[in-house]
Amino acid sequence: MSTTEKNNDNLLRGGQFIVKETKAEDVFTPEDFTEEQKMMRDSVKEFVDREIWPLKERFEQHDYALTEEIMRKAGEMGLLGVAVPEEYGGLGMGFVTTMLVCDYISGASGSVATAFGAHTGIGTMPITLYGTEEQKKKYVPKLATGEWFGAYALTEPGAGSDANSGKTKAVLSEDGKYYSISGQKMWISNAGFCNTFIVFARIEDDKNITGFIVENDPSNGISLGEEEKKLGIHSSSTRQVFFNETKVPVENMLGERGEGFKIAMNALNVGRIKLAAAGLDGQRRVISKAVEYANERIQFNVPISSFGAIKLKLAEMATNAYVDESASYRAAKDIEDRIALRMEAGNSHQEAELKGVEEYAIECSILKVAVSEDIQNCTDEGIQIYGGMGYSADAPMESAWRDARITRIYEGTNEINRMLSVGMLVKKAMKGHVDLLNPAQAVADELMGIPSFDTPDYSELLSEEKAMIAKLKKVFLMVAGSAAQKYGTELEEHQQTLIAAADILIEIYMAESAILRTEKNAKRFGEDTQKEQIAMSQLYLYHAVDIITVKAKEAILSFSEGDEQRAMLMGLRRFTKYQNMPNIAELRKTISNKVIAENTYPF
Repeated sequence: MSTTEKNNDNLLRGGQFIVKETKAEDVFTPEDFTEEQKMMRDSVKEFVDREIWPLKERFEQHDYALTEEIMRKAGEMGLLGVAVPEEYGGLGMGFVTTMLVCDYISGASGSVATAFGAHTGIGTMPITLYGTEEQKKKYVPKLATGEWFGAYALTEPGAGSDANSGKTKAVLSEDGKYYSISGQKMWISNAGFCNTFIVFARIEDDKNITGFIVENDPSNGISLGEEEKKLGIHSSSTRQVFFNETKVPVENMLGERGEGFKIAMNALNVGRIKLAAAGLDGQRRVISKAVEYANERIQFNVPISSFGAIKLKLAEMATNAYVDESASYRAAKDIEDRIALRMEAGNSHQEAELKGVEEYAIECSILKVAVSEDIQNCTDEGIQIYGGMGYSADAPMESAWRDARITRIYEGTNEINRMLSVGMLVKKAMKGHVDLLNPAQAVADELMGIPSFDTPDYSELLSEEKAMIAKLKKVFLMVAGSAAQKYGTELEEHQQTLIAAADILIEIYMAESAILRTEKNAKRFGEDTQKEQIAMSQLYLYHAVDIITVKAKEAILSFSEGDEQRAMLMGLRRFTKYQNMPNIAELRKTISNKVIAENTYPF
């Protein structure tokens, strides 16, 4: 089923993974890529290895012209228009393929990754999804080919996470022909070489901001600040943009008046899952460089890759990369299938894509958080494996670590995304899109009942791991259900509880994705071909159980007391208990031995 379109019966809605079981055959995995997708992947890898990877040193020297040159070359190859419909000069490929291109073009340089993501995502996509036919015909073909570049001007000095509080004003002219935009935007990626801005401004005293397509014409009241001095992504052009009574024709309003906040949030949903994709090949490359170094570096007359401490690092790095890849492509295919279902039902491409991505906004936030934190940890461990050389700018790890750091901040900070993931899930439950109430009540009833003392049969591959996932879902329902019952509509004000619940939600989705990928591949390729993948799935789940135990306990102690607290703590122990504990050292050895033998990230 994974390589064909799913129907409404087995395609879960966004967030439903927490209350429903997903079958292994219903998840899409990287092993399901079509021949066309594999060719696209190999083409992008070849482009990156030829045009970007050898020039890493120049990207560290604030060579903004180099980034622009690479972007033009990507445009000539059609890579900037992968997601753009063919009638507007793009390749019109599906969501999985657009993820794939974003994945493999982003691993060698954070500067290119940022420029590519800002242009193809938030710089182009709002026009393709919200633009009028005239706007799309005028702007999208130029953006799809790299003739023009796009940027996205939302953030202001006083409005970061609170995006709708921006002060930039749009005033309608007396003749009603244009808006005059005045205000200041900051942290604008691609500002130094873009041709168009997606600008958000407030008309009169509207509650919500409005979007505009603004051409970058310095003679029209547009000026730029100096290039920002940043920790990383040194050759990503990042500037402040000042608008001083910039005249914008009324026909350049994007969407409807007051729809800007909605446009901004939906653009960020896509940006978040694409940001997860952008962190995948970076991990593969860091792991490959780290193991190459560990195999070459001799200490005490042996390669340091033979030491258990190094094996531990390589195993954990590889495990996170495998899990991140599993979850990212699982969600990407769900989005693609939802888009296809909507188009079959008669939706336009615009409406289908908008609603398809919006449906999985929870998963997009989950992935943004998980992958951005894993790429940071991966680069940090890469430095550690290199030792003193890792701290040197002459080795690749130092710049990788600095470039990775921004991913936890842009597209909404990880703190915002954690709270969003749970907040959106609760809202979906209130709308009846995800039934949280009945499963949460069932868990509450189970806590009051007598537990079963039967010994389950876990002889089938990964059966205990899947049973553990089902129990971890009960932990989330117990914690989130009780918190929602206690705080009601004020739940959003209890951020520490929301963040704890979010960490539980994130770990469940990531662990389940890896387990289902591994189970699917073991069934079709043979269990003996998946020995390391089984080990990675088990190792990640072990860590997930620990994280969930800590976070759930923290939340329970924060909002409950007395008998209710004791009951939930007992339930937590019951729901996080293994029947057969895994041998963690052996799992790591299995994984790292494969990485070391292959001298690269081999999965």
